[in-house]
Amino acid sequence: MTLHPFIIGEHPFDLDAFVAVCRGRRRLRLGDQAREAVARCLAMRRELEQGTARIYGVNTGFGKLADTVIPASQLLDLQRNLIRSHAVGWGPPLSRTEARGMVLLRAMSLAGGHSGVRPEVIDQLIWLLEAGVTPWIPGRGSVGASGDLAPLAHLALVLMGEGHVLDETGSPRPAGPVLADHGRAPLVLEAKEGLALINGTQLMTSLGLHAVARAHGLVRNALVATALTIEALEASMKPFGAEYHRLRPHRGIMDAAAVLSGLLRDSEVMMAHRDCGRVQDPYSVRCAPQVVGSSLDQIRRAGDVLLLEAVAVTDNPVLMPDSGEVVTGGHFHGQPLALQLDALYAACAEVANVAERRVNLLLSGNGGRLPRFLAADPGLESGLMIAQYLAAALVSETRSKAFPAAVDSIPTSDGQEDHVSMGSVSALKLAACLDRCEAVIALELLTAGRALEFITGEASARRLGRSPMRPAPALDLVLAALRAAVDLGPGDRPLTADLQTVQELIRRETLLAGLDDHLAPLQEGADDDRPTSA
Repeated sequence: MTLHPFIIGEHPFDLDAFVAVCRGRRRLRLGDQAREAVARCLAMRRELEQGTARIYGVNTGFGKLADTVIPASQLLDLQRNLIRSHAVGWGPPLSRTEARGMVLLRAMSLAGGHSGVRPEVIDQLIWLLEAGVTPWIPGRGSVGASGDLAPLAHLALVLMGEGHVLDETGSPRPAGPVLADHGRAPLVLEAKEGLALINGTQLMTSLGLHAVARAHGLVRNALVATALTIEALEASMKPFGAEYHRLRPHRGIMDAAAVLSGLLRDSEVMMAHRDCGRVQDPYSVRCAPQVVGSSLDQIRRAGDVLLLEAVAVTDNPVLMPDSGEVVTGGHFHGQPLALQLDALYAACAEVANVAERRVNLLLSGNGGRLPRFLAADPGLESGLMIAQYLAAALVSETRSKAFPAAVDSIPTSDGQEDHVSMGSVSALKLAACLDRCEAVIALELLTAGRALEFITGEASARRLGRSPMRPAPALDLVLAALRAAVDLGPGDRPLTADLQTVQELIRRETLLAGLDDHLAPLQEGADDDRPTSA
């Protein structure tokens, strides 16, 4: 399906639009009204240039050097030097989609019409996306205040025909020849344009929005894995009823419980033991909606904050054409993002944390209902014993990196910038956190899938002296997809390749095919108050 272009200033901005542009599935345009707002602010900036007032970033130095006045003859040199001097990054570059997110978000912020740039600057950013030219941006260097200066400087270098872009292999290639090959002239930055390009929160916002998109997928797959585990453990469905959850109506918890109830509906396994003598299940089972649902609430909150930031003006100084005022303030400060990104990390970590406990339950034998460690011949075989070891190692590593970066400010610029958000540090931790969390959910899917083979598979059930029972229809679809990808049957064998296969199924959401109705409570409703770009 061909998506219509996203028009800045006309279309409401949401997570789907962000992901589609970042992945090259949707084109980008600057709307006419946004272009007019940019031109109006440009006229104000050019008028200010002709005056004698000292204006930060237009005719002064930067940071602690703001008390240095720059002659009019050197204003272009000032902007060029700013970009070059601030391009001090380190570490692996951002992925192609992460870097494209920064380009998109920088264009949207400038399109707000308060930064004093020419429309040509935004056109050059949009051209990068349309031409598939992706800046090579080292991930480390920002402290999450004064803007994501170093990463954005690497982006701005490419607009100037300097710096590097990603080639087909992800390696750096000089940007100048690439622009020349496309017949694109480098930008010569005018007054304030360099500062406008780097004074913003686009690294934090891009990484954060990508993480939110993945986190929603993590929750969807985690609830499916949880439902498989509940069925394999022959646990109670009563803790997931809608009437029960109306007594404590947290939205995410109610939604998670509704998903679990729907996935387990019409299960022979669940019906067979509904009147058994077990009084209650462990917390990781009966409190699954409270844990995963609370994480879902936080993921939604983080997404709302990040989408609001995506359409905000995060420049400094800000030009106000209506009043003629120039405001030197702090909209570049990443604190609102940093707090949400730290909380987003914790939310994802808890999804994996509680999943590891369920893996352990599945391996314990479930009071004799399952073979220990899900081995066909426990003792001779170790079954999935080491799967829990790996889950424990991944959860421990995730916990060890969970310290909130937002409480660890280190002053910069000789104390002028005496409190910074460190939101960039929070954002950079998220992708690796999600990698580990997805792996833990993959381990739960493998473990629950094998456990259910002993309940639903004829040969395995007979081995335990049981009659095979049919799983819930929704979960039968999941099991079929799992069986098509990996061997769920007993027998000791290396499982690393199976883990990688299932984690890829999680990322592609392959296991969720046919479950749209069951997962519908997790979908965001239409929001008429969604902020419009620019």
